This record gives sequence, C-alpha cells and structure tokens, in this order.
Amino acid sequence: MRLALLAVLVVVAADVLAGLQPSLDAKLQAQLLQLFPQATSFSPKSGDPPHYKAYIGAGGQAGTAVGFAFWTTELEPLERGYDGPIKMLVGMDLKGILTGVIVVEHHEPYGSFSVEPPRCADQFRGKNIRDPFKVGSDIYAVSRASITITSATRAVKNSARRVARLLLPPPAF
Repeated sequence: MRLALLAVLVVVAADVLAGLQPSLDAKLQAQLLQLFPQATSFSPKSGDPPHYKAYIGAGGQAGTAVGFAFWTTELEPLERGYDGPIKMLVGMDLKGILTGVIVVEHHEPYGSFSVEPPRCADQFRGKNIRDPFKVGSDIYAVSRASITITSATRAVKNSARRVARLLLPPPAF
C-alpha cells in the first residue's frame, strides 16, 4: 500500500515539475476559439483574477499572447440579472478591446429576447473598455428586460476593467 501511494506521489510530482497542466475540455476550447479565432492555443485558467490566455504560435507552441478570456461570474459574483447570475465568457485583447462575449448560462424568464439573442452578445465585440457601457446609449436597451440587460452590461464592463487594471500594461488601460 505504501509503495502504491509513493508511486502516485512520484507521478504527480513529476507532472508538476514537468509543468504539465490539465487540458481544456472540448466545449470550453470551442468557446475560447469563438472569442479568439486566430489563437493556436490557450492556457488553463489561472491567476488573480482567474483567466485564460490566448496564444498565437507556430507548430503547436504557445507563442505570443494575444488576449485574455474570463468568466463574469468569477469576477463579479454578486452581479445578478432579474432571476440570478448571468454566466458570460468574455474575451479581451491586449489593447483593452473586447473580442466577444458568450452568454453561457442564465435563468432569466425573458432571456429569449434579452440576453439570448446573438445581437445582445455581439454588441460588445469591438468595444473598448474605456467606452461608457451605458444602456440606452452605446448598449441597446430591451423593453421588459432592463434589469437583465443592465446587469449583464455592468458585469461585462466591471470584469473587463478589473482584468485590464491587473493584467494589461498601463498605456492599455
């Protein structure tokens, strides 16, 4: 029994020392590729704030970082829509420009015309984190879903600005 336990510890230690990290599941990999279509690889989630890094490289190498992806629910956990949290995966390049938003999960009773349509997430693509993110101005408003849209917008804005403050060089933020 002790020999088996020792063997497991040796294998785990070897993996840690070799720098092996868990691979991303296929669904998450596909979502990250939606945010960074040019990326050749992604890091596992790490850091503070928790994030994924997108890389461009040749021959399967990690290469050059091109951006970050992060979950709004991990950075802004208290931000709620009308009926609970709205889980969104956000991509941002190294200049503070959003590469996209994917609404992954919500419990909104009117989601089919507020946060679900592609138009909701698509309006964030290309936005600079310095933009106002004001519903009714640079973010379209949906009647009967103002709480949901306002909350989703605030979650994207606040989480992106937090990542930028902590991970991007000062000129970018």
